[in-house]
Order: sequence, then C-alpha cells, then structure tokens
Amino acid sequence: MNQSDWNMLAVLNEERNLTQAAARLFTAQSSLSYRIKKLEEEFGVALFSRIPRGIVPTDEGEYLIRYAKEMQQNLRNMKENIQTMRGKIQGTLRLGATTAFAYYKLPEILKDFRELYPHVEIFLKVSTSQNVYRMLNRDEVSLVIVRGDHPWLEEKRLLSDEAVCLVSKTPIDIPDLPNHPQIIHPTSGVFDITQKWWQQNFRVPPHVSMEVNNLDICLQMVMQGLGWSVMPMIGIKDRSHLYTEPLFWSDGSPLHRQTWIMLRNVTMNSIVVQTFIKFVVDFMRK
Repeated sequence: MNQSDWNMLAVLNEERNLTQAAARLFTAQSSLSYRIKKLEEEFGVALFSRIPRGIVPTDEGEYLIRYAKEMQQNLRNMKENIQTMRGKIQGTLRLGATTAFAYYKLPEILKDFRELYPHVEIFLKVSTSQNVYRMLNRDEVSLVIVRGDHPWLEEKRLLSDEAVCLVSKTPIDIPDLPNHPQIIHPTSGVFDITQKWWQQNFRVPPHVSMEVNNLDICLQMVMQGLGWSVMPMIGIKDRSHLYTEPLFWSDGSPLHRQTWIMLRNVTMNSIVVQTFIKFVVDFMRK
C-alpha cells in the first residue's frame, strides 16, 4: 500500500459509490475497480461488498480504512513537524464548525489566527452540530467545533458553557408565557431543551406563531416585538436593548448550552492542530 491507496480507501469510504469516488479521484471507474481488486489480491480478502446503491466495506475493509486514515494523518503530522523544526508553523487545518459558532465567533478567530500563522491553509465546513459530528466520525475533517452533548470518547476541550435564556423585546413574566406568541427555531440545539423545560413548567402547549430555521432570523423577529423565544447567550450577548432572563430546571439547575472542540487522538500529534486549539481556547477566555 502507498499514499495513493490510503487516499483511495478514504474516498471510497466517504462516497460508498464507485462512480462518485472515481470522479473525486479524477480516474476512470474501471481503473478504480482494478486497483481495489489488486489490493484484495494482495491481502487475500474482500474489502468491499456491493449493495443496490453502491458499496460498503467488509470488516477487513473497515480495518484497512482505519489504518489508511491513521497513515494519512501521520504523514500530515510528519510534514507539519518538519516545517516546525525550520521555525515555521505550516500545514493544513481541516475544520468543521456548527452554524451558530461559525456565525458569531469563527470569522474573528480565523482572521486573527491567519494573521499569526499565514502558512496554515484552512479548509472549513459549516453545518448543524449533528452533521459536523458526523463529519468527524467519517474523518472528513481534522477537528470540529460542536455544540451540545455528543458521545465522543477521544480528545475534546470545553470552549464555553453558556446560559439558555428567555428573550423578548419587553419583559414577560414566565407564568404568563402561554399567553404570548412564541418564535421557535427547530433546527437549533436548544429546541429540544426548551420543549422539556416547557413540559416541566406548563400544562398547556405554547402559543407558537412563527417557525424559522435560523437563529439570527429568530432574533430579528424578536427585536421587532413579534414574539418571544429561547436562545443561547452566544446569539444575544451584545443585545442589551432586549429583555433576557436565564431559565432554570425545576431542581434549580440552569439550562445551558456547551461548545466543544473534538478530534481524534492521533490528530492531537499535529503541531498545527495543537496551535489552533490553544489559540481558540485562549480566544474564548477573553
């Protein structure tokens, strides 16, 4: 096996389709099939099984894919470390980030980081926390910044632990909330938290008047006095003209939303990754 094989296996695992994988690898499907066959002959096992919609790795294929990904990461780490020995932080950072963090925090972080480390190339993918978490599991990115709870057993760092608040243009007494229109954003991670909190405190459903798919749109609606909502502090920290009130569970503990950096253990050997994590942690402590 060589570097081309490592890349091929990683792409096949992501695409699970020979045609799409061949397109990404800029090769013919017949050439790709031939190379898979040669690897299978080399190891004496089948690496992929065909299914109606494409291919899936066998157990042996899964093992070899994991090996290939580790070798890819080790190679990146080695190249970065050699550059560091020459006094230069240089390499590639493949980053996934949740939408809210990317909107409110990440532009300034990346701007300042790039000014300090101009030789680091950054590839960024932004999506929901759940999608970004899947990117990490599929090794599409080196590290991710996600919000909420995710069952990750490898390296992770807590970046923030912020309050979840009632937000409205004018003050509202919490017991009176059922009588006021609510603006919800179901794609936000606080939506499920809000529903559980509501069930703890009320026996009637909320008066939902608007449903939006973006935290900032929700905030704009609230600012116009069109209803109240529940939001994490990341979106309302500098909105002193709005009424905000932290929310609490019945046991007195606060509703909160955590933000994490997560990555695989092997990725932590990268000087570029170590540098970026320290930079972000220090930035969030300001």
